[in-house]
Amino acid sequence: MTTQTALTYLDQERLPFPFCPGCSHGRVLHQLDAALARLALDPRQIVLVTDIGCVGLSDRYFTTNAFHGLHGRSITYATGLKLARPDLRVVVLMGDGGAGIGGNHLLHAARRNIGLTVVVFNNFNFGMTGGQHSPTTPAGARTPTTFAGQVEQPLDLCATAVANGAGFVARALFNDPSLADLLEAALQHPGFALVDVWELCVRYARSNRETRDKLPTELLRSGAYPSGILAQNERPEYTEAYGEVRRAARPPAPLQGVEPLFQVHLDRPVRCLVAGSAGARVRSSATILALGGVLSGLWATQRDEYPVTVAAGHSISQVILSPEEVLHTGFDRPDWAVVLTPEGLGKVRHLLRRMDRSCTLYLAEGLGSVETGARVIRLDLQGGPKPLPPHEQTLAALAAAVDHSGLYPLEALREAVRRQGSFVEPNLALVEVGLALPRRAVNEWANE
Repeated sequence: MTTQTALTYLDQERLPFPFCPGCSHGRVLHQLDAALARLALDPRQIVLVTDIGCVGLSDRYFTTNAFHGLHGRSITYATGLKLARPDLRVVVLMGDGGAGIGGNHLLHAARRNIGLTVVVFNNFNFGMTGGQHSPTTPAGARTPTTFAGQVEQPLDLCATAVANGAGFVARALFNDPSLADLLEAALQHPGFALVDVWELCVRYARSNRETRDKLPTELLRSGAYPSGILAQNERPEYTEAYGEVRRAARPPAPLQGVEPLFQVHLDRPVRCLVAGSAGARVRSSATILALGGVLSGLWATQRDEYPVTVAAGHSISQVILSPEEVLHTGFDRPDWAVVLTPEGLGKVRHLLRRMDRSCTLYLAEGLGSVETGARVIRLDLQGGPKPLPPHEQTLAALAAAVDHSGLYPLEALREAVRRQGSFVEPNLALVEVGLALPRRAVNEWANE
């Protein structure tokens, strides 16, 4: 691709900027343009990212690429662009309102040191929506939403970025003679760079004496908010560091198909429900059940449900085995169910009520009565060769159910266990334990 450079990156046909008379946004944008011109960058390799706010109107006045999105989210969009195209020069133009709304994005971009240049047009209020106070409004300042004076401590954007490890941080007034130099240095920095440019909103801040007298020169003179380059380090830039890790990592194993080893004569899908408790290996055992079906020449899908607590509460798996391709997961009525614990039973009672005499429910001894039209087979999980702890009950019960129902050959289930790679011998032993579990028919048609 032929490299293109420009003496200016502003679209002269679109100018002037649409800001209020006297607004300093335009002055800052001209300084940004001067910095870009000094670097002689190909405009096709530059992306300006903006969000809602007065400064969000500015990207269309440049001849570079542009992305405009939701308020406070410009850093997230810029992060995605940089990750997808590390070769691009990604520049975020945002206001202090957007920086506050997306403060968490600012923290993490600085922490990661991802190669973005963020220019904050900080005029200490939400200028587009009526001059309301923003996260950077100084204490005591009067605004339409703090008419008695701002009582909150303002957010120091630079100190926040420095504390989170940003590679380059600077602060300047909009009329600082060195602003173009600071912007050029920020653009050249390989990691995360933040330039906090202080301005006054000509529509709101200057019309309010209490606010005007506090902004922005007096604050800088107080020494509480130093200006110039405040931090500069050579931490590895995120996309480069991530690329090195990826290149050094072991490549993922290629996907391998599963060749059927067994035959089963199934003329319709069978919807299998497994309901137990978290921590009882419900999902892993259901995966073994599904793999056994695949080894028998069937298509299989699996859907799992468990609470956010992960190790407490219910654990539910829905497995569909079908002689034809299955393009969905889950179902509203099982043909075949294994229910092991009160937690699991409590979550699937509505499904069990939909089962009829063509269905089979394998229910652990000790669970209460269940409203269902299915054939009910009770499994005594403690009545085999040895009492089964909770984490061993699911696979043993599934082995008993596969054996009783003739769903597919038992050797397919054993082969599925062997292919899981972990706990092969103990799990094969559990399959044999399951085959020996006592089974008890509950209703009169259970043996049909």
